[in-house]
Amino acid sequence: MTDVKEVIKSKISGKKVMIFSKSTCGNCKTTKELFPQYFGKELDRKDYEVWEIDREPNNMCAQLQDELRNITGERTVPRVFINGKCIGGGSKTLTLHRCGKLAKLLTQ
Repeated sequence: MTDVKEVIKSKISGKKVMIFSKSTCGNCKTTKELFPQYFGKELDRKDYEVWEIDREPNNMCAQLQDELRNITGERTVPRVFINGKCIGGGSKTLTLHRCGKLAKLLTQ
């Protein structure tokens, strides 16, 4: 990956839902568990991607998190994007789900 910023932008623009995650993060796991219930209704599985950034070689994880901070103002994961817009992290995504607004975002 030559340009981290371009790779991230490509991922975000290429999917309706793009989640930047770490495989060992509890908040990431909780967030990822929310989305399968929307498959086939508000969300087509092919429009959903999770990138486990901690599995990238050569300290790429730190570079990705630094660039996510540049894009969103936050370095923590999960970073959840819907329709190209960052909706926040795990707590924000869970709140949107609980109040019924996540489904609405997925149908826009």
